[in-house]
Amino acid sequence: MISSLRGGGSERQVLMLLRTLDRERFEPLLYLTERAGEFLSDVPADVPILSHQDCPHASGIYVPGRALRRQCDFLGALLGQHGIDMIYDRTFHMTMIAGPAAATRAIPRVSTIVSPPHLALPLVERRFVWLKRRRLAKAYRNADRVIAVSDQAAQSASEYYRLARSSITVVPNPVDLRSLQRNARPLRRDDYVRLVCVGRMTREKGHADLIAAVGESRKKGGARFTLDLIGDGPLRTELQMQVDSLDLGDTVRFLGHLPDASREIAESDALVLPSHFEGMPNVVLEAMAIGTPVIATRAGGTVELQRDEPTVFWAEPRDVHSLCQALQRFLAEPETATRHVAAAQRMVAEHHDLQKTTRELESVFEQVIG
Repeated sequence: MISSLRGGGSERQVLMLLRTLDRERFEPLLYLTERAGEFLSDVPADVPILSHQDCPHASGIYVPGRALRRQCDFLGALLGQHGIDMIYDRTFHMTMIAGPAAATRAIPRVSTIVSPPHLALPLVERRFVWLKRRRLAKAYRNADRVIAVSDQAAQSASEYYRLARSSITVVPNPVDLRSLQRNARPLRRDDYVRLVCVGRMTREKGHADLIAAVGESRKKGGARFTLDLIGDGPLRTELQMQVDSLDLGDTVRFLGHLPDASREIAESDALVLPSHFEGMPNVVLEAMAIGTPVIATRAGGTVELQRDEPTVFWAEPRDVHSLCQALQRFLAEPETATRHVAAAQRMVAEHHDLQKTTRELESVFEQVIG
C-alpha cells in the first residue's frame, strides 16, 4: 500500500520490491489511494492495481474523519474480496487506513516508517496533528511487525509514538546495484565541475540553504562549478527568485522533473543533499552505487550511510556556512573524493543490496503470515 506512484523514494522502493519478490512464494497486489504518477507504467505486468478511486463517491456535508472512515471501510471490503493474507503499508498516510481495515478482518500487517515522525508528521499534516499522532501510535502498536528504514527513524518512532524500541526492526533501504552500475563511469574532474541536487522543492529539502551556500562559495573564489536542480515543487518560484537576487543565473539551473535522475547523477561530478531531515535517502544510495561523490548534511538516516570508512563530505543541517565549507572541501580535495567513492561502493554492496534486502523482507512476511 502506498498513496500514489508520483516520483519519490518510497515509490521507488515499492516498485523495486514488487519487481523482486519471489513469485513462487508471494502474489503481490498494489493498493493506491490515487491511481496516478509517472511510475504507474513501471508496475510489473503481473501486479493488479487496486485504488480508492474505485470507491463510489459519497455526497453530504464535510465531517472530520468521515473520509478516513470511508477509506478504511472500502479497503476492508477489498481485503475480503481478494483474499489478502497480509498487508504491507508504507508511509504513515497508508498506516492510518491499513490499521483499522486490517483489524476488522483480523489480517496480519507489516508497517514501515520511512522518516523520523517527530519531524515529518507535523510538517506534512497541518491539521489535527495530535489526533493523527494518536491514531498512528495505535496502528503501529497493533501491527504484527514495524519496520524502520534507519536507526534514526526507529528511535524517533519509539519516542514519538511511545513504542518499545525492541518492537521496531531496522531494514535499511536497498538499491538496485546491477541496474545503476550500468550508468557508472570513472570519476571525472576537470575545469568544468558539475554538481547536481535531486529532490522535491519543499522546505525540508534545504534547497534555499544550498543556493545561499553556492552564493557564499562563489564570493570566496576558487574552482568554478555549476549546480543543476532536478525536481519540482511548491517552492520552485521562490527558489528561482533567490537565484536571481544572488545573481547566480549563470551557475544554478532548474531542470525540473526528470524521469531518470540517475543518468544525471552519473554525468555529474558530485551529488549534493542539503536536507533538514531524512529517513534513508535513496538518491544518496543511488549516487554511491553509481560512483558519484556525495556532499550531504548530517540529516537523520543519512549519517548511517557512513560506517567504518569516510564516504561523504559532511555539512550540518540548516547551516549555510557549513554547507559552503563542504562544497569547498570537495572542490579542493579530488583525492579524498576518489577514496569516498570506493568506500561508499563497498558499503552499499555490503549493506544495501536489493536482493539481500528483499530476502530479509520476505522472511519477515512469512513469519507474520505464520
